[in-house]
Amino acid sequence: MKSAKGRFRAKLHPIAVRFSSSLSVDRKLYREDIEGSLAHAATLARQGIISREDAGKIRKGLLEIRRELEKGTFNPEQPGKGENRFAADDIHMAIEQRLIAKIGDAGGKLHTARSRNDQAALDGRLYLRSAIRTISGHLRSTQRELLRLAEKYRDVIMPAYTHLQRAQPVLFAHHLLAYIAMLDRDAGRFGDAMRRVNLSPLGAAAATGTSFPIDRAAVASALRFDGIIENSIDAVSDRDVHLEAIAACAITMMHLSRLAEELVLWSTREWSFITIGDAFTTGSSIMPQKKNPDVAELIRGKTGRVYGDFMALLTVMKGLPLAYNRDMQEDKEPLFDAAETLSACLEVLAPMLKSITVNSDRFEKELGEDDLLATELADYLVRNGMAFRKAHAIVGRLVVLSEKKNLPLSRIPLEEYRKHSRSFAKDLYSALTPRGSIARKKSSGSTSPREVARAILRWKNRLK
Repeated sequence: MKSAKGRFRAKLHPIAVRFSSSLSVDRKLYREDIEGSLAHAATLARQGIISREDAGKIRKGLLEIRRELEKGTFNPEQPGKGENRFAADDIHMAIEQRLIAKIGDAGGKLHTARSRNDQAALDGRLYLRSAIRTISGHLRSTQRELLRLAEKYRDVIMPAYTHLQRAQPVLFAHHLLAYIAMLDRDAGRFGDAMRRVNLSPLGAAAATGTSFPIDRAAVASALRFDGIIENSIDAVSDRDVHLEAIAACAITMMHLSRLAEELVLWSTREWSFITIGDAFTTGSSIMPQKKNPDVAELIRGKTGRVYGDFMALLTVMKGLPLAYNRDMQEDKEPLFDAAETLSACLEVLAPMLKSITVNSDRFEKELGEDDLLATELADYLVRNGMAFRKAHAIVGRLVVLSEKKNLPLSRIPLEEYRKHSRSFAKDLYSALTPRGSIARKKSSGSTSPREVARAILRWKNRLK
């Protein structure tokens, strides 16, 4: 079969070939590309656009090519022979060229009623659909591991912090439950994005649709999409679902980074609150005593990559006129990197959490000797009829006195308290214990043992 020169009389310059090729990146999409092509060929035959015989040849050839790619016997980045002596510039053309080489003219009919524009948009959505499912599974695994820790250490007390300053006593389980809730919203964002991802662009062709009588709804259904993208220009010219998914990745990475930072802090000798298992820490090349939380640090560090992925694609898309532009070839690297980085971080986080042991006695005695219970004193005065703002000022002066005398609030004599307010009585000291402070919380969603127990049960039922 002779090569048809078509519109061009000169070959693309080798430097331009290398510059414009996306094959090293988008070859990752070969499964999605073949899946879409199988469905497209079937609908072409069903609509009588190509013969069933040709559709059968196309199907057989595509399945063979998929096996070749999986086994590594076909490398699309290596120049072929004869008609395929020049490597294709993307995975779509690589597969098509290979198909034509295998089955002849029938392979050239596959691209009827289709453009690389709607083909690329389809592959991206198929990839995203799979990535979201993988990420969602990892999110649930991480939530379950956090829940296991919360239940195991449900009675452990630690300081809650604001401004990285000790604020009030809190149950460690309550702290972990906050992360479970954050990750649940992350899962919700991916689930919400999936509704927009799971629509088929196939049939939009280059931008305006096709004159062939294809059945867009049927091929969408065959590919397990919820429907089609109605406007053909919109179908090929936007990457907002990519951006939405990367944004969800970035927000999730932010949550993971905050948790990773706390794991790093808690595992220091200064905190001595947790120990991370040896399998998720490393030593020093020079200091034999070191046990470094490298995995947690890498999660924290990789967050910046995903933020960059979001900004990169947002910048690519910001000034593009409708419809398709070659700039949009640059959508794949940030999409792949964001999805795979987040997936890898979640995949390692769950077993790392499983390896953690908590020093249950680390804080309780210390907190009883601290000024974290000052808010309890203010609440005590309010319960005795004083306006909160006035109570706040009185307790603030008592904290200054505590610091001056180097005495914890629980050891300041009653007569000293009564100099500041006659509302103080002997029972004030019952307010000055960490467990008493936690137990007195009454609001829904608080750190009280009852609320924490309810939350653990609720999450156990939800995460089954």
